Amino acid sequence: MEKHRELRRRFLADGISASLLLPLLGTGLLHPERVLASEWKTRAFTARSTSDALQQLALTGATESRDIVINAPEIAENGAKVDIEIASNLSGTRSLLLLADRNPMPLCAEINFAGNALPYAKVQIKLAETTRIRALARTSDGRTHVAIREVKVTLGGCGG
Repeated sequence: MEKHRELRRRFLADGISASLLLPLLGTGLLHPERVLASEWKTRAFTARSTSDALQQLALTGATESRDIVINAPEIAENGAKVDIEIASNLSGTRSLLLLADRNPMPLCAEINFAGNALPYAKVQIKLAETTRIRALARTSDGRTHVAIREVKVTLGGCGG
């Protein structure tokens, strides 16, 4: 029972809206231990370069698109806490990925969408230094699109 409580606290402490998730936890429809225990793409998330991470995810040859919107600060005064919003206006977007090129491990997030879900995410990341942020969108037709934006960091947030 204590393990379940700790998982619930951890799940909710990660910025997920408690008001939306608590009813699901109470009904047994949401199982945080299954989410936390799911198999991660370890090699991609621990890759030391953007090209290695993209290769591990089989995402080479992405085309640049203005239909992917990155909302990020031009200058982040503290790299330990940088809010990044990404959205895709491409029809059939099934996943969004966020990479920070100069971070020790560039792949920051992968968010998958089902059905008619709005392809939007707000992610809080750490940035080691001034870097290019890449947002990739994978669409249902198997194509990959990318948008790039530079974020200047005055105080780094990642250890090397």
